[in-house]
Amino acid sequence: QVQLVESGGGLVQAGGSLRLSCAASGRTFSRSAMGWFRQAPGKEREFVAAISWSGGRIAYRDSVKGRFTISRDNAKNTVYLQMNSLKPEDTAVYYCAAGNVFATTQSYDYWGQGTQVTVSS
Repeated sequence: QVQLVESGGGLVQAGGSLRLSCAASGRTFSRSAMGWFRQAPGKEREFVAAISWSGGRIAYRDSVKGRFTISRDNAKNTVYLQMNSLKPEDTAVYYCAAGNVFATTQSYDYWGQGTQVTVSS
């Protein structure tokens, strides 16, 4: 079992930066693949970024490549999403997820409650 709590969301102007954190509890975190997803109002939840348990495999959706960076600290049971050059279209609730298999789909086993990111133009 893994419990996930996201933090770091907020309101930022276009071009600004935010760093999201996802703190995990549970003894399997260090062996879990982690993902970030987002859901904008009126839209389906979509993949943003994923990282394997070792950090050796990483994937991003095309629209965030070069702007977002996913990382993890297994000693702190935390995964991060550094978001730079934010755009209004990045506005969404951001969720972290954990699972046994690295994936860019929503096939993760555990999900956090989400944190709101709002980018003003």
